[in-house]
Amino acid sequence: MQTNREMGTSEAVPSSFRDRCGFLFNRNGQLYRQVNAAGKEDYDRLMDSGLYQSLVDAGMLVPHHEVSMEPHKPEEAYKVIKPELIPFVSYPYEWCFSQLKDAAITTLRIQRKALEFGMSLKDCSAYNIQFIKGKPVFIDTLSFEKYREGRPWVAYRQFCQHFLSPLALVCYRDARLGQLSRIHLDGIPLDLASQLLPFRTRLNLALLVHIHLHARSQRRFADRRIDAKRHKVSRLGLLGILDNLQSAVERLNWNPAGTQWGEYYQHTNYTQEAFEHKRQTVSSFLDRIRPKDVWDLGANTGEFSQIASQKGIPTISFDMDPATVEKNFRECKRKGETNILPLVLDLTNPSSGIGWDNQERLSLIDRGPARAVLALALVHHLAISNNVPLAKIAGFFARLGDALIVEFVPKDDSQVQRLLSTRDDIFPDYTQPCFEHEFRKHFVVIDSRRIRESKRTLYLMQRKQA
Repeated sequence: MQTNREMGTSEAVPSSFRDRCGFLFNRNGQLYRQVNAAGKEDYDRLMDSGLYQSLVDAGMLVPHHEVSMEPHKPEEAYKVIKPELIPFVSYPYEWCFSQLKDAAITTLRIQRKALEFGMSLKDCSAYNIQFIKGKPVFIDTLSFEKYREGRPWVAYRQFCQHFLSPLALVCYRDARLGQLSRIHLDGIPLDLASQLLPFRTRLNLALLVHIHLHARSQRRFADRRIDAKRHKVSRLGLLGILDNLQSAVERLNWNPAGTQWGEYYQHTNYTQEAFEHKRQTVSSFLDRIRPKDVWDLGANTGEFSQIASQKGIPTISFDMDPATVEKNFRECKRKGETNILPLVLDLTNPSSGIGWDNQERLSLIDRGPARAVLALALVHHLAISNNVPLAKIAGFFARLGDALIVEFVPKDDSQVQRLLSTRDDIFPDYTQPCFEHEFRKHFVVIDSRRIRESKRTLYLMQRKQA
C-alpha cells in the first residue's frame, strides 16, 4: 500500500459528486477520474463496444488513458483514468446563442451514436460540454449507460431544460434571458420557459410538444408515480424524438443586432492610422512578453483577440454584449479559428462561485490567473459608466493576470465626453496621473506609448510579486 507521501496530495473536485459511478480528483496538480465499482459495467461497455473510440475519433468526446495509481477512494474504486486536460473551463451561461446551439446538436449526435453501440446518455447536462479549439466536446466519460429497449430516454427532460428552453427564449424573447441558466443550474424549468415564451411558439409543433406540453405533463404527473411499462418508447421512437429535437434546435435562429455594442467599431473615434498604430503596439507588447495565454476583457467582436491568436496564443475573448460575442464566435467558426474562445461576461458582475457550497461552478478569478490580460478601451467604461474607482479596477486586474496591456482614455476624448453627456462629472480622480498612481501599486510599468492621432496611451505592465 502506498503511503500518503507516495500518493501525494489528493483532493476531490468540488463539482464532481453527483454521480455514484465516479468522480474527478486532483493529485499533485494533475486531474484524474475515478471510475467506481458501480460504474464498472457501463464503463467497460463504453470501452469494449467501440463507442469510446468512435466518439474520440470524431472529436466529440475528450480522450483519456487508464493509469495505474492509488485511487482517491480505494474502497469504491474500479479504475482510475486520466482525461485530456481542458485548457479553459467555460459554462453555458457564458456562451453565446450559437455556442449553446452547437453544444445541443453535438449532444444529440452523441446520443444517436451511442444508440448504434447499444448505449445511451443518462444525462444531458450542458455542463458536460466544453469548447476545445473552437468546437464543442463532451467531457463526462461516465454519462453513458447500457441502452434498454422500451425504456424512455431518462435525459430527455434535462436536454429540454439545458438546451431547448434557453435557445427558444433567446430566439423568441431576449438574448439576456440566456442568463437564467446562471440561476437554474439544472436548466431553465419548462414551466417557466412556457410562461415566458410568446403565444406564437405554440404554433411551432416542436416547441409545443417539447416545451409547452412537456411542461403541462410535468405539472400533471408531479405527484404521481409513472408506470414505465405503460410508457415504453421503442428504439425507432427514440430516434424519432432525437430527429425532432435536432430539427427544432437547427430551426432556431437569432439575429445579433440592435444591441449597444454590436456596431462598436463602426462608431469608434479612431482614425485609420491611430487604429493601425494601436494594433501594432499591442502586437509588439505581446511579442515582448510572449504569454502562454491571454484574456481579452471587453473584447467586443475580437479584433485584438485575433492579434494574439495569430501568434498562436490561446485567447479567451470576453464581452458583456451577447450580440458582439455571437458575431465573434460566428467569425471564428467561419475562419476555422482554434485559438479564440468568445464568452459572455459582465466585468461588473463576473461569474461567481455558485452551486453546492459555492464550489460547483468556479468564479472567473478561480479559473485564472491568465498569463496576460488585455484591457483596451475598457477602463473609462468601468470608471465612468459604472462608478468603479481606479483603485478597485487596478486591484481587480492584478488578480486576473500576470501581465497587463491596458489603455487609458483621457477625459477630453470624445468617447469619454459621450459618456459624460448624460450625467454629472463626479470623477475628479479620473486623470492619467491618478491612473498611473493606482496601477503602480500592483504593477510595474514596463513600457507606455501614446497612440498616434489621439490622446490615448497604451501601457505594458507586469504584476508585482507578493
